[in-house]
Amino acid sequence: MSVLEAKALHKRYEMGKHSVNALVKVDFVVQEGEFVAIMGPSGSGKSTLLHLIGGLDKPSDGEVTLAGQRLSLMKDKQSTLLRRRNVGFVFQFFNLLPTLSAEENVLLPVIIDGKNPRKYEERLTNVLDLVGLLDRRTHKPDQLSGGEQQRVAVARALITQPAILLADEPTGNLDTKTGTAIMKLLQRSCEELNQTVIVVTHDPKAAAYATRIIFLRDATRIIFLRDGDIVEELHPGKDQPLPERLRSIMSTMEKLES
Repeated sequence: MSVLEAKALHKRYEMGKHSVNALVKVDFVVQEGEFVAIMGPSGSGKSTLLHLIGGLDKPSDGEVTLAGQRLSLMKDKQSTLLRRRNVGFVFQFFNLLPTLSAEENVLLPVIIDGKNPRKYEERLTNVLDLVGLLDRRTHKPDQLSGGEQQRVAVARALITQPAILLADEPTGNLDTKTGTAIMKLLQRSCEELNQTVIVVTHDPKAAAYATRIIFLRDATRIIFLRDGDIVEELHPGKDQPLPERLRSIMSTMEKLES
C-alpha cells in the first residue's frame, strides 16, 4: 500500500528575469513500512523534494498524493490538517521550545491539534522509552545534550502515529557517534512500529549510517538526486555484504559530485 505518490513533480523558482529548476518531473512512490534515504550533492533538490512531499511547499507542476489525499485539491487549512495528522518532521536543528520539558515538547503536536494529552499518556511513555529518554522526560532542552534533543524531536514526530516520518539532515548537527545513534533510532521506529521513514542527507558518512538500516530490511532503498532529477536507485539486499554496500554508495556519490 502506497503512503506517498509524487507524479511529474516540478519546482521552479523565479530569480528576477531567470528561472531556476529545483526539481524536474520527479516520479516518486513510497510504500508503507519503507525506509528510504534520499542522497545527492548540495543543491541537488533533496530538501525541496522533502518539503513538497511533506506539504510544506507547493509544486510548480505535478501532483503529490499523501495518505490517499491529493494535496492540489485541498485548501490551505485542509492541507495543514492533513500534514499535522499524517506527517512527522525531524530537522537538522531540533526546533524545541526552550521553556517546555522533553515530554511537553513531545506532546506539542497533540496539543496543537486540540486533543487531550492525557489520552496520549501510554503513547508518550512508549515513544520516550523507544528514544531512551524516560528518565529525562522532565528535563528542559538546555538540560539535554544535542543528541538527546534530537531524540526528543524524533519522539515528537512519532507521537501522533503519522503515516510517514520525514527527516531532513537529522545527523547534520551532531557528532559521528551521536549521529549513528539517531540513525539507529530511526531504524527502530521503522522495524518496531512499521513506521514509514524518509531521510534526506548529502553526507557520505550519513550514507554509511543508512546502510546499517537498509541492509536489515528488504523494503528499503537509496535514491540519488542530481540537478533536481532522480538519476539512480540502490536496493541493497540483506545478503549483500556491508563492505559492498558501502562501496556502492560511496562510488555513486563520487560520480554525482564529479
